[in-house]
Amino acid sequence: MNPGKMPKLKIGGLEAKIPIVQGGMSVGISLSGLASAVANEGGIGVIGAAGIGMLEPDIDTNYQEANKEALRKEIRKAKETTKGIIGVNIMVALSDFDELLLMAVEEGADLVFLGAGLPLKLPGALLSDKLGDVSAKVVPIVSSARAADIIFQYWARKYNHVPAAVVVEGPLAGGHLGFKREQINDPDYALENILPEIISTIRVFEERFKKKIPVIAAGGIYTGEDIYKFMQMGADGVQMATRFVTTHECDADIKFKEAYIQCRREEIIIMDSPVGLPGRAIRNKFLDEVKAGARKPFQCSWKCLKPCDFKKAPYCIASALANAKKGKLKEGFAFAGTNAYRANKIIPVKELMETLSIEYGMGL
Repeated sequence: MNPGKMPKLKIGGLEAKIPIVQGGMSVGISLSGLASAVANEGGIGVIGAAGIGMLEPDIDTNYQEANKEALRKEIRKAKETTKGIIGVNIMVALSDFDELLLMAVEEGADLVFLGAGLPLKLPGALLSDKLGDVSAKVVPIVSSARAADIIFQYWARKYNHVPAAVVVEGPLAGGHLGFKREQINDPDYALENILPEIISTIRVFEERFKKKIPVIAAGGIYTGEDIYKFMQMGADGVQMATRFVTTHECDADIKFKEAYIQCRREEIIIMDSPVGLPGRAIRNKFLDEVKAGARKPFQCSWKCLKPCDFKKAPYCIASALANAKKGKLKEGFAFAGTNAYRANKIIPVKELMETLSIEYGMGL
């Protein structure tokens, strides 16, 4: 594609031709198919690691090994089909966070995006002479200047390194949100308002460590004009997830993609996740039944999320999201960003990137 006037995004020694990171969507929505397609167009493609082992036959009996094996396969597949930049998104709240982070680093992922918790302590196996190399790959996802400061201060004190970049995710994102319910619609917590404060926080560490630390804006960014807007505010790049769902290369079932195309604005709701966080999803019968008090009986074979009290949970969120990825939306639901209703057709990633480039030019 012709990236037009969009600037490049440089993270350490990596250089993306366009400043777009495809958000990592877990439980099988963004795997090697989508990630490599985005990387081939000059962006940063990202594999979602949480629940990735659902692709393996032994997921119910050997959860952690299934996840590791599936992540290994997807990173290798992606690297076989692109020479571009491939990242992995890993939730800090995962019970096998350490194992997945080690696997991503060992398999040569260019970047690891770490969200759903503060990535402070690294696995012991990474705390060696290679730490400098590892820190050059790590990109935490935060929703406040306080969280960014805690992470960077801890790393600076404990490791004498700081992460390679930071993603600032606002409250309009899809999936689990790093905000309380009452903060989601509070203008004080809008991306436009938290981004400048986080940029200021990171500048202190840039001066201290004498290196550029890119700040990447995320959450509700849907058009090229949005990209232009946030880069004018000082962001070095953007992360987008929702708009990539309705592409041919997205790894979700066609019924999952059609849920985006068919939904109306008022059907994109804030729901309460069993893991104790608010989330944004497309309303359907499954979520209506849960809200009405219905329990979806299950046995927890995985214990995949540290904060999940599976004995009290009304349903297994991992199973619900896995079913949705497979198109079984009667037995699950689709996470989605606030702008999912704007999708009206399924297109190739190449066409999407070209559209974003044209839209970006319109913002100039």
